[in-house]
Amino acid sequence: MASRAPATTGRLLLGIRKWYYGISGFNKLGLMRDDTIIEDSDVEEALRRLPETEYNDRMFRVKRALDLSMKQQILPKDQWLKFEEDNRYLTPYLEEVIRERNEREDWMKK
Repeated sequence: MASRAPATTGRLLLGIRKWYYGISGFNKLGLMRDDTIIEDSDVEEALRRLPETEYNDRMFRVKRALDLSMKQQILPKDQWLKFEEDNRYLTPYLEEVIRERNEREDWMKK
């Protein structure tokens, strides 16, 4: 029984994550998780490093979401982004920017 606990816990957590993703609402506007990150200097640098096609896709999703929000509408259900389709396209770039900033700050302390 104890050997099944981690698998059960993992499925439970995945279920909770899918549920929370569904009620968060940004997927109903066609946004991905990384589209909702608050833009600070690290995020701006990560966005600058994105390939042009990914950046253009992001800008399209954000503009469409703003337009839908202004009209107080959501996308048709068949166009909602699903949990499995959402990928973290910005996270690797953001982690790299943060790592470089921390390294630079450590270097300046010396």
